[in-house]
Amino acid sequence: MRLVQVLIPEGQKEGVLATLDTQGIDYAVFDEIGRGDFEAMVQFPVPPSGVEPILETLTDAGIEGDSYTIVLPTETVVSQRLSALVERFPGLRISREELYARAQDLAPANSTFFAFLLLSTIIATTGLLLDSAATIIGAMVVAPLMGPAISASVGTILDDQRMTSRGVALQVTGLLAAIATAAVMGWLLQQTILIAPDLDIRTIPQVAERTSPNFLSLFLALGSGLAGAISIMRGAGSALVGVAIAVALIPPAATSGLGLAFGLPGVAIAAAVLVLVNLLAINLSALILFYLSGFKPLDAGKFEGVKASVVSRIVVIAIGIAVLSIVLGAVTWTTFQTQSFEQQTKEELHQQFTQADFEDVELVKTTVDYEPVDILLGNEPEVSVLVGTPRDRTVPSNLAQQLDDRLTGQLGRGVVVRVGFIEEQVSEGESTNPYRGGLGESQGSL
Repeated sequence: MRLVQVLIPEGQKEGVLATLDTQGIDYAVFDEIGRGDFEAMVQFPVPPSGVEPILETLTDAGIEGDSYTIVLPTETVVSQRLSALVERFPGLRISREELYARAQDLAPANSTFFAFLLLSTIIATTGLLLDSAATIIGAMVVAPLMGPAISASVGTILDDQRMTSRGVALQVTGLLAAIATAAVMGWLLQQTILIAPDLDIRTIPQVAERTSPNFLSLFLALGSGLAGAISIMRGAGSALVGVAIAVALIPPAATSGLGLAFGLPGVAIAAAVLVLVNLLAINLSALILFYLSGFKPLDAGKFEGVKASVVSRIVVIAIGIAVLSIVLGAVTWTTFQTQSFEQQTKEELHQQFTQADFEDVELVKTTVDYEPVDILLGNEPEVSVLVGTPRDRTVPSNLAQQLDDRLTGQLGRGVVVRVGFIEEQVSEGESTNPYRGGLGESQGSL
């Protein structure tokens, strides 16, 4: 429920009160003695979804734009006379005036925005290098990216070019600043003993997750944008939603910066593409939801022009996402191909050794080196096989070629096979170690 307070200009009192009576709204009227421009103040309770239509009728009754209107959230309203209004305005959508005010509150001052953003990036970069998901999530709590994302969409819907421009500018400059911060931090850390001199950041799981983006990443961004819009319209959970939006943007931005710092352009570009796709998806989903919710410009006469502008902006953003999704599609397809090949290779080798094609030779470990980029470059998969053999066993000299021929024939793809050997002894009889009971045999390797 909302409590609306309106200052009535001189000479408009009767028309305003008559309008409220027509709408079936209970109100209280107080004399206004503070300024000569107004003769009274009227206040009345109304459901959230009724604020906008009621204010529109009051505007027609003489409440002009230079008058004062205050909309206050109320904890509790005890009255049996409000049931008709609740049935008349059953929705939970807030008014465009309240939406505008919330969007303004969400976009912090520039100094505050960049201070929190840089601190969030520093924490997120640390979490990436430590491979700590908890640290990265902690950084997302600090990140202030929800405000600019929402205010840009709200400004577009309500035809406030200043709010839109500021929201877009904060998002773009903020993410560029995040990439630069991570790059500087990564370069500085390389000059210290805090990280290993030969560290390959591509082997860190949290970094690798942001350098192989696929279509699932797009769902995260779309869901975050929708959740942000809903939280603003319903006034619930905006802090937690802000974390979801930050997760889609700050970690990949920090990863891109680390790619620059470590001289890995592939990492920097892949993560930057993920940042851009997520940024567009968040803005697109929020903009569509605000548009479908029926929000109109504060100046009703601009509705048609704003409608055309919103539709064109949605189309442009959607085209941008579609183009970048080609990259996501390529990564998704190549990742599936490499993972399928790795699984099939391991199953085929296990089956081959299980069928005792190689007597007394035991398969110890199989490693497949085949990355998505190898498919794009046409590189053959590299399969490393580690086998255990008895000391007195003579292993076929062409074992690697036999495995190569078998894999090539079964999988239909050329491979490079490397075979490593370890001498192995296997004892007979049951183990006497009480901590290994039930294993049946123990194995030792030299």
